[in-house]
Amino acid sequence: MDIKMRILVVGGGGREHAIAAALSKNTNTELYCVMAKKNPGIAKLCREVLIHAETDAEAVVAFAKQHNIRYAVMGPEAPLASGVSDALRAAGIGCVGPSKNAARIETDKGFCRSLMQKHKIDGCPAYELCQTPEEAAEYIRAYPGDLAVKPTGLTGGKGVKVMGEQVDREGAVEYAMTLKNQTIILEERLLGEEFTLMAFVDGKTLVPMPLVQDHKRAFDGDKGPNTGGMGSYTLADHKFPFVTDADYAAAFSIMQATVDALAKEGCPYQGVLYGQFMNTASGPKVIEYNARFGDPEAMNVLTLLESDFVTIAEHIIAGTLSAKDVSFANKATVCKYIVPQDYPDNPHAGDKITVGAHENTILYYANVVEENGVLKTQTSRTMAFVGVGSTLADAEAAAETACRNVSGNVRHRTDVGTEALFAKRIAHMKELRG
Repeated sequence: MDIKMRILVVGGGGREHAIAAALSKNTNTELYCVMAKKNPGIAKLCREVLIHAETDAEAVVAFAKQHNIRYAVMGPEAPLASGVSDALRAAGIGCVGPSKNAARIETDKGFCRSLMQKHKIDGCPAYELCQTPEEAAEYIRAYPGDLAVKPTGLTGGKGVKVMGEQVDREGAVEYAMTLKNQTIILEERLLGEEFTLMAFVDGKTLVPMPLVQDHKRAFDGDKGPNTGGMGSYTLADHKFPFVTDADYAAAFSIMQATVDALAKEGCPYQGVLYGQFMNTASGPKVIEYNARFGDPEAMNVLTLLESDFVTIAEHIIAGTLSAKDVSFANKATVCKYIVPQDYPDNPHAGDKITVGAHENTILYYANVVEENGVLKTQTSRTMAFVGVGSTLADAEAAAETACRNVSGNVRHRTDVGTEALFAKRIAHMKELRG
């Protein structure tokens, strides 16, 4: 008699490998996965996988029904935007992932800002919604300061151009002119230090995870174009010295108010809510929300998760989540992504890579294929090592050694989680606050 609980993971990246690994710690579960490309790490944890478009709600539901799936955990944003979570719920399958309407908090940045404004939620930067590139160009030229230029829809974390950081005024105009057939959002440029606060949400209750800081830029020293994320870190106390207790409380309050507002709008939020904040001299401001775990941030927090992820999922779905369901190890983590040599602008696929010794780290596969036991790169981020230690220095040393022991036409950011970069973040925040 099959008494194991069957759980479906939707998605095939590094984040989803971390999700699957966390779920698999419960020995009474049997995992299944739908992913666009076969992730060898996820495949090894699953009873069966379907290699298919993750956004095809009909196919995902059919696969779930075929295998008597009880719960599904959503990974990336695209399936949320295409209504996969709604289709699963309609089929009687519990889902950790918001509805298509609630996921607009990420998939429609205009909706997010309008919601915050309507419900008078703190932390919303000054912004302007422009319906045409020409309207945006006129606003940019007339605005006295710097702006962040954002398309409304999903961009994989790569769609924002910030004046004074990535582009000048005319560069911002040129970029805006490429954003056809969508609302363009122009926001005041925020100065400060970014941090990520993620929380499990059951529709009303939020239970926070350790603070994480991601590194979007492609190269050491925060140089180069934006990427999906080159690495991230957490501290053993789950906080950051440049985020005061008051800052943390304000950020959590903003997220709670947002969940409350979504419920009032008739689209209660169940799943993981990711708050990307800029900690400014006057406190945290919302850069954006994501309607799911971050990637790479999921790999940091799920590596630390001590409580049973399956129980957390059940309580999210049932609307009975409480803080006692969730506990994380008091360890530091540093996640470093291995990427193809010329990522993100001109990544080369098909190059052989060999993993070496990686003590005190967890390896998560992302955009990599395995052919006859040989790993080969694809055109996106390849794999990530999460170093774990009692201190940030210990965790960083473990992750860095593991990355250096990978051979092939790949690279990584060597400065993620280093004491030098960390000290720079602290000094920057002190300077801003005088």
